[in-house]
Amino acid sequence: MSTLAIVITVLGYLALMFTVSWYSSRGSNNSTFFSGGRKSNWLLVAFAMIGSTMSGVTFVSVPGMVAASQFGYMQMCLGFIAGYLVIAFVLTPLYFRLNVVSIYEYLDQRFGATTHKTGAWVFFISKILGAAVRLFVVCISLQLLVFEPLGLPFALNVLFSILVVYFYTFKGGVKSVIWTDTLKTLCMILAVVLSIVFIAKSLGINIIDAIAGSENSRIFHFEDSNSTNFFWKQFLGGLFTVIAMTGLDQDMMQRTLSCKNARESQKNLITSVFMQVVVIFLFLCLGVLLYLFAGANGITETGDKIFPAVATSGILPASVGVLFIIGLVAAAYGAGGSALTSLTTSFTVDIIGTKNKTEQEVTSIRSKVHIVMAILMGIVIIVFNALNSDSAITAVYRIASYTYGPLLGLFTFGILCKAKVADKWVPLVAVLAPAICLVLDLNSAEWFNGYKIGFELLIINAALTIAGLCCLIRKR
Repeated sequence: MSTLAIVITVLGYLALMFTVSWYSSRGSNNSTFFSGGRKSNWLLVAFAMIGSTMSGVTFVSVPGMVAASQFGYMQMCLGFIAGYLVIAFVLTPLYFRLNVVSIYEYLDQRFGATTHKTGAWVFFISKILGAAVRLFVVCISLQLLVFEPLGLPFALNVLFSILVVYFYTFKGGVKSVIWTDTLKTLCMILAVVLSIVFIAKSLGINIIDAIAGSENSRIFHFEDSNSTNFFWKQFLGGLFTVIAMTGLDQDMMQRTLSCKNARESQKNLITSVFMQVVVIFLFLCLGVLLYLFAGANGITETGDKIFPAVATSGILPASVGVLFIIGLVAAAYGAGGSALTSLTTSFTVDIIGTKNKTEQEVTSIRSKVHIVMAILMGIVIIVFNALNSDSAITAVYRIASYTYGPLLGLFTFGILCKAKVADKWVPLVAVLAPAICLVLDLNSAEWFNGYKIGFELLIINAALTIAGLCCLIRKR
């Protein structure tokens, strides 16, 4: 696939995305930026959330991880379903009852101002790092396919990507994000389904027979409890990861809270998670076919690089390369835009504060924060490019295990226990819990007879946070 064809495809999609963003952001104000005016259609949000949970990381890494962990990721998806039930019937009614703009306002009402800001800062660090990983994936692919052939540096690539996500979200906020996520979801599903069809046709195989007969299509793994692919590690990791990364994430809940009421928000969440599991299964099926195609055509790339390598190899029809570019760009820029919007919302509402400020003052603050968040995201992407050596999907979940653990612990303690704590010491707990987890993670194999900590690190992190909060309980 030529560089010119890729550039035309990227610019064509961006033109369509900006058109949708412009149309949806007409008449926007601070209310629509932060919460969509609480008028979003639940079915539209459910469909949009498929794309919002899947970034360029999902698009590239999930098919690539099949060779290493087979269909073991589906074990985690079963945990996702259980986690969404908790979000729908425990967290969502709580948020609507409190009528919050930022979900971390709950921490202020439950514990105090210091805990409120602690939660906001933890989210800020989590989302900056997570968003950087997601945008990093598309930047790497665009560097390989466009910027490098044109002799342009990676820093210019990052600047271009950051400007894209800034300009399509700076006015409409979450309202624009929902509509562009809908477009993104449609493009991703179309890309993965048609890629499966084209690859199977090129190989001359029956899709169902090829996938069912592949050793990489094994889902359940019960035999080795030390393995990170062990069923209960994956299931529990999926359960608590989705509670933390969706239910306790301003980025994800900002869409859900834009629904008219808690009932419609619950319908949105339940519908969305089942559609998400189906789409993830399709990505894994695509992974099996990608490795079959690579083996038959002498392509040696694996992991995150196999889908780009196959799609742009020139062996398949040019339409496959176009679909890959559209799907990747849609996934990555959509995720970057929603992350930028949520960071702006949380920093403006939680850390700076909007109480006793006029509409004009809030708008001015929000605009400046939006610019600063965009610059920070670009800097972190460049740093991550210098340090990255892992699969992107693994990197996202490892980051989440450290950064979302304190949030999961704070909300769990706050909901299940009515005791008051010494608010001023909560930041210390939020720092110590991840620090202890890092020590355990680095030494688990040596200390625990070969046992390697996987995604259950998030659970350990949350448990340590809860233990720390118990130490801070005030005596009556």
